[in-house]
Amino acid sequence: MRLMQDRIRIKSVETLSDDWYVLKKTTFDYRRQDGSWQTVSRETYDRGNGAAILLYDPARGRVLLTRQFRFPAYVNGHPEPLIEACAGLLDDRDPETAIRQEAAEETGYRVAAPRRVFEAFMSPGSVTERLVFFVAEYSPADRASDGGGIQAEGEDIEILEPTLAEALAMVERGEIMDGKTILLLQYTQLHRLLG
Repeated sequence: MRLMQDRIRIKSVETLSDDWYVLKKTTFDYRRQDGSWQTVSRETYDRGNGAAILLYDPARGRVLLTRQFRFPAYVNGHPEPLIEACAGLLDDRDPETAIRQEAAEETGYRVAAPRRVFEAFMSPGSVTERLVFFVAEYSPADRASDGGGIQAEGEDIEILEPTLAEALAMVERGEIMDGKTILLLQYTQLHRLLG
């Protein structure tokens, strides 16, 4: 297989929006598998890379999730706040530092030993973001604040502590529809992190 850098020739890049994040339109020549060249145009939304974590309490068999309003989900017909694993953008921090800070801000819990489990592109057809996924144990003794997010950033986060079985049932019923959360819940079940 040829390296992608030998199959792409950028012709033009146009910034369509640079407000919240950066939306660009790129026109490029792409060498197809048969060796022919095709001119293609794609839009990419660059919001930076991020990290997500599922906190789990092995003593109580619980996972820690957040519930918050997400406007893009709302305009796509999802009337409820989304139930999610804690997550956030890296913002020039290493993934472990970023996820520790996000967990403290969103959930109020200190994360002692986050374990990096995998990385994934969540919507590679248009979004450049790569997420680093973590899991970590927590207990009620790790609670340092109320959490809830940063009000100045428009965050208004509620904390949920279902059992793993309850959370997986919520996925089945369509109550949890966030991709990163579903992946982390399935990882937790597959690797039997909770008895």
